[in-house]
Amino acid sequence: MKKLILVLLMIATTVTFAQDKNKRASLEVDGVCMMCKSRIEKACFKTKGVKSAIWSVDTHELKLIFDENKTDLASIEQNVANVGHDTKALKATDEAYGSVHDCCKYRDEEVQDDHKKD
Repeated sequence: MKKLILVLLMIATTVTFAQDKNKRASLEVDGVCMMCKSRIEKACFKTKGVKSAIWSVDTHELKLIFDENKTDLASIEQNVANVGHDTKALKATDEAYGSVHDCCKYRDEEVQDDHKKD
C-alpha cells in the first residue's frame, strides 16, 4: 500500500511540474511597417516550438503560442533581436539593426513620423 501511495505521489508531482505545450505570452517588439511584421513573425517561427506568432503594427504587441518543452520566451526574444528588432528586455545589436530595410528604421524619429502619416 505504501508503494502505491508513493507511486501516485510521484505521478502527481510529475504532472504538476509538466510544461505547457500551448504556452501563451505576449511582448512588445519595436517596428513600424508590414515588412517589420513579416521579419518579426518569421524570426519567431524559426524558433523550434513556436506554434503561433502575430505582431501588430499598431500596438507593437507580439502574441505568441509556443511549446515550453521545446523553447522559452528568452530564445524567441533573442531570435527577434537577431533580425534587428528591439524588445523591452533585449535590444538588437547595431549590426542586426543596420540590416533592416531603410523604411524599417524604427529608432529614427523621421521614419516613425512617416509611418504615422500612412
